This record gives sequence, structure tokens and C-alpha cells, in this order.
Amino acid sequence: MELRVLHYFLTVAREENITKAANLLHMTQPTLSRQIRALEEELNVKLLERYSHYVRLTEDGLLLRRHAQDILDLAEKMKQEFIGSRTLAGDIRIGCGDTQNMAVLAAWMAEFHRQYPLITFRVQSKTADVVQEQIENGLVDIGLLMEPVDVMKYEVLRMPLLERWGILVRESSALAEKENIHPDDLLEVPLILPERISVQSHLKHWFGETYENLHQVATYNLLLNTVYMVRSGLGVAICYDFHQQMTPGLRFIPLKGIGAVGAVLAWKKQQALSKAARIFLGYCHTCKDNAQQTSE
Repeated sequence: MELRVLHYFLTVAREENITKAANLLHMTQPTLSRQIRALEEELNVKLLERYSHYVRLTEDGLLLRRHAQDILDLAEKMKQEFIGSRTLAGDIRIGCGDTQNMAVLAAWMAEFHRQYPLITFRVQSKTADVVQEQIENGLVDIGLLMEPVDVMKYEVLRMPLLERWGILVRESSALAEKENIHPDDLLEVPLILPERISVQSHLKHWFGETYENLHQVATYNLLLNTVYMVRSGLGVAICYDFHQQMTPGLRFIPLKGIGAVGAVLAWKKQQALSKAARIFLGYCHTCKDNAQQTSE
């Protein structure tokens, strides 16, 4: 199985039309069709359902699309690492969850890029669980993860900002008048809860027996989409502090009696990181140490 054929297949899958894909790939339609059929024969599966004017992926085709993209991403990552081993260039792949510590990391990235302009940051916004999976599979070099995180599996650099848990609610709600929120305040209130199981366990401990009687209307994985759900009146979101200037018409109110949580930069233990990623992590350590010394 050749990488170029996987690229051909992904182009067909995206365009859902072999002729259009062939034009984009600068090859003839019969040649592309033969390449796809050869791939099907090699894998002994049918990848496409063929119709008059379009094609559609079979279940095996959907499976290959997911794996093919991962394979091509890893191949590109390897190529960039070899380029970066000769000079400080190439890609640094970072997976990020929702956290205000991204503002800190972004400042570090900006200054690092000014020093090393041949570096490209590839940033993906995902939940912490997905980012951890990508770290394990080598698809990202570094993850910016909200706690709780199993730090025994990773090398970590703790980020400086703590996140407060609270609710995000419309200013017209009666809850918006409160200074802080108790578990009983949320009984019978339609709630939008975080999807991460580890976070739900953390909140369950705060709610106590009240947790079993909550009125859950939705879950979320990334906070930006949650803002729209709250603004529409679907419910009240339990989340960490979101910058107030980014949520006009909404108010954040902290949960009383629940501790703030931190975030970490994490990378796989004993992983052979690229030269660019290693130097960037060293730079992040230096930035954090300098900031601590300045505050002291």
C-alpha cells in the first residue's frame, strides 16, 4: 500500500466523484479508477459504492478514510522531523482543550516563532480525552490538558493559571443575581454538563445526593458551542470561567465549595520528540521560570 494511493483515495472520498478527484490530482479518470480498484483488491474489500454521477464510501471505505488520514499525518510528521533535525524548522503539533491557559501558551508560541520563523505550529482543538489518545498514537507532540489528568503517563509542565468552576447563565435568569452557586440552586434547572467522564465524577462529588435529581438537557465537549446553547435558552452550563468579554448577555457565577483546577502541557514519557518540539518545550520551561521569578 503506497502513500500516494491513500492520498488518491482520500481525494475521491472528499469529492465523492472520481472525475472531479482526477482533475484535482492532474490525472485521467481511468487511471484513478484503476488505482482505487487495485487498492480494493489489495485490501480485499469494496471501498466505494459507484453510481452514475457520484460515489459513496462503504463501511470499509469509512474505516479506511479514518486510518488513511492518520497514516498520512504521521508520514508528514516524520518528514518534518527529519527536516527539523538539520535546522530548526518543521511542524510542532499541539492538541488543546478549552482553557484560558491557551492565552499563555499562545504568547510563548508567538515569541518562539519570532526566534525560529521556519517553525509551523499545527494546533487542534479537541477534548482532553481525544488529545490524550492523539498523544498515545503519536499524532500530536504536546497536549494542553485540563485536569484531572493521569500525570503518571506523561511528562508535564504545569501551566500558571487556575480555572474556576461555575455556571454560565443568561443575565435575565434569576440565578444571575447570585454571587455563588450551591448544589440546591440547580435543582429543577435545565443543565448542560461537560461530556468528560472524569469531570462528571468531579462534579458529582460536589453535588452529592443532589446529582441523581439533576435535570440534564445536553452535554458538551468544547465550550464555545456551549455559549450558543446557553444564549438560546436551552439551559444553564456548568463550566469553568469563560472570559466575560467573550460572552455578552451571559454571566459566569462560581460554584461554592469546589476547588479550582489547573492545566498542564503533557507529552508522552520516553517519546522521541522532534528537535523542534524538544527545544520548544525547553523554551516553555524557561518562560514559566522567568514569570515565577518576576512575580516573586
